[in-house]
Amino acid sequence: MSEAKQFDETDAAQDALPWRASVLTLYPDMFPGPLGTTLAGRALENGIWSLEAVHIRDFAEGKHRNVDDTPAGGGAGMVLRPDVVARAIDHVTAEGDTRPRILLSPRGKPLTQEKVHQLKDAGGVILLCGRFEGVDQRVIDGRELEEISIGDYILSGGELGAMVLMDAVVRLLPGVMGKVASGEEESFESGLLEYPHYTRPTVWEGREIPEILTSGHHGNIAKWRQQQAIELTKDRRPDLYEAWKSRD
Repeated sequence: MSEAKQFDETDAAQDALPWRASVLTLYPDMFPGPLGTTLAGRALENGIWSLEAVHIRDFAEGKHRNVDDTPAGGGAGMVLRPDVVARAIDHVTAEGDTRPRILLSPRGKPLTQEKVHQLKDAGGVILLCGRFEGVDQRVIDGRELEEISIGDYILSGGELGAMVLMDAVVRLLPGVMGKVASGEEESFESGLLEYPHYTRPTVWEGREIPEILTSGHHGNIAKWRQQQAIELTKDRRPDLYEAWKSRD
């Protein structure tokens, strides 16, 4: 099936307001980037979601339009100024705009599938892409920014993290994925990692597809997949496995 045919543009999806993402960045040319292709790109073209990339430097003042300054108390690097960042946030926040305001930061809470679903239902998001040593804490507090991390590692800035977050959300929007079940069975949706997948040829380099998957017995296949998911999660993500067990 082609990607174009994967879109089920229902009346509900067409009538709904688009999910709106506003990204505040020093590198607006990075967007939409990969979000302009495949499923996310087609959804963007079809108006299922919208994206505006706003240049933080447009809100700086003075001859040199500085967006950063040296850290108070000394130290290496530079810090994004609170006045400049606040003006950028206020510019994209219309009266009554209740979209979550998020700062992509390595010290933030980890992005989870549960959070992705919450953001999907929030109507959109305002994303601040950090740079340099970070953002002045006063604007984080003053504009009630929620800090989110996409992993325990350091990137050059928050732009790639913003793309990851948006891609995770957009694929869940109505009309983006053609088969809802394909999303429901993926890793993290059930609390477990996803089971292994196989396809033709039946034998490849001496390795065969597990016999149960060609048996035609859907009940047994479902049980096998569940057990595989449990074993994979227990081995690779014991933290997720323990959390899954505690649900019972």
